[in-house]
Amino acid sequence: MATALSEEELDNEDYYSLLNVRREASSEELKAAYRRLCMLYHPDKHRDPELKSQAERLFNLVHQAYEVLSDPQTRAIYDIYGKRGLEMEGWEVVERRRTPAEIREEFERLQREREERRLQQRTNPKGTISVGVDATDLFDRYDEEYEDVSGSGFPQIEINKMHISQSIEAPLTATDTAILSGSLSTQNGNGGGSINFALRRVTSAKGWGELEFGAGDLQGPLFGLKLFRNLTPRCFVTTNCALQFSSRGIRPGLTTVLARNLDKNTVGYLQWRWGIQSAMNTSIVRDTKTSHFTVALQLGIPHSFALISYQHKFQDDDQTRVKGSLKAGFFGTVVEYGAERKISRHSVLGAAVSVGVPQGVSLKVKELEKQRESAATDILQKKQEAEAAVRLMQESVRRIIEAEESRMGLIIVNAWYGKFVNDKSKKNEKAKVIDVTVPLQCLVKDSKLILTEASKAGLPGFYDPCVGEEKNLKVLYQFRGVLHQVMVLDSEALRIPKQSHRIDTDG
Repeated sequence: MATALSEEELDNEDYYSLLNVRREASSEELKAAYRRLCMLYHPDKHRDPELKSQAERLFNLVHQAYEVLSDPQTRAIYDIYGKRGLEMEGWEVVERRRTPAEIREEFERLQREREERRLQQRTNPKGTISVGVDATDLFDRYDEEYEDVSGSGFPQIEINKMHISQSIEAPLTATDTAILSGSLSTQNGNGGGSINFALRRVTSAKGWGELEFGAGDLQGPLFGLKLFRNLTPRCFVTTNCALQFSSRGIRPGLTTVLARNLDKNTVGYLQWRWGIQSAMNTSIVRDTKTSHFTVALQLGIPHSFALISYQHKFQDDDQTRVKGSLKAGFFGTVVEYGAERKISRHSVLGAAVSVGVPQGVSLKVKELEKQRESAATDILQKKQEAEAAVRLMQESVRRIIEAEESRMGLIIVNAWYGKFVNDKSKKNEKAKVIDVTVPLQCLVKDSKLILTEASKAGLPGFYDPCVGEEKNLKVLYQFRGVLHQVMVLDSEALRIPKQSHRIDTDG
């Protein structure tokens, strides 16, 4: 059972790794690990509001892990199904009474589902269905002019437009990704479609480039080049060059966007577009946990407008959102309001009413299907969580180092976790490692460091810097005033100090 469990990746957090205990840990071992982490993350030990908030989140996570693992029944369900099993309705009694054969059959079913999810995650499919309903006749009727027309007593509500789009991604290498997308649209009886293929390459930690090829029945072939670059930690620029081929000739286009983070939740944008629908646009976007606010001003051909929109995010399980916007320009004025709600694990249903002059009234219904955010976004979130944990460890680590130095004990000089490139044949590959010196020193107790046989990515202060790739942990430490060094595999147990780790200074 232990081998199968180590392969199960249904959960974002591994409770055993979080507490740094064996899967066979006794209640005493669980209690000792829980008490130590509670002392480290207790909110009352931090006065800074930001650190206090981060400590509360980690403290609650540790408490949740201990509650599950300290109860024999919930621990048994977690060992087989993970957190998903604990959250499923109706399983609380039925699953505990199953025979070993039935449990094994259910576990194999979950493994098949996991493989299906992995396939979806690799391709990252995304789709959108949008339907426009013209409801103008509800508000502006001409019954007096058509009294003799059959059926004129009922308002005419019709679907006047529809849009369907789909895209998939295929990672080719660690830096290259192929993207295939297509769309179909129809409006007032006229429609068309297009298909696009793009190849994206990450050139460095600061930028990437993308080549795009497209074709459609309404427009001719399209060739484009898109470049992204971080100028500073708070500023980036995107440039998109395109050549649109048509019966009228070649139509070039150039779009440049300069963005800057004004604060933690606010970004300002300056956009210049030349060629097809030339325009200059300025906007400010503020996105927080509970709201999304946008204000924009555009001067251009053929449209110039001012826009203000607000979206409120309810903190419920269905991720309900309500939104409203006002847009005014040379084309008229449009007021739009609506809402959206999560209806399944991967689907969101939304509806909006648009009232415009002279456009009239329309109803938009949109269904969006999405699998998950990109791996880069996931890594960024885990990185921020790990950095928050490290900040909370600083004071404890200082005390641990003072105690160890006084007894000539165990001092972690440097520690790195991730993908190391030592083979000369792989010199073109880039190492992907993070500094974990502080998190490891925080785990030192009585001049000993013990890590269990599990992935290190779940340890406090750690995160996975290279998802899906082979990882190692490399530690340079000092014991009794002598330097030692060791490197282990990600899921390999580690106990230090050891005589075999000693660096031979004579050689």
